[in-house]
Amino acid sequence: MNTQPKTPQPAPSGDNAALRPRVDSGDILRGNSAVEIDHAGQRYLLRVTRENKLILTK
Repeated sequence: MNTQPKTPQPAPSGDNAALRPRVDSGDILRGNSAVEIDHAGQRYLLRVTRENKLILTK
């Protein structure tokens, strides 16, 4: 199943200079409890805790 990624929408903010794209965590995790993220040659682990919070570790 090939689906196109959703285009991130800017997050509403009172500070126009600080507009950031917003991505739903479900789009990143895709049903998994953890994903690995490569960034600048380093590998990070993004995982969901039992309390349904996100933890990013190196």
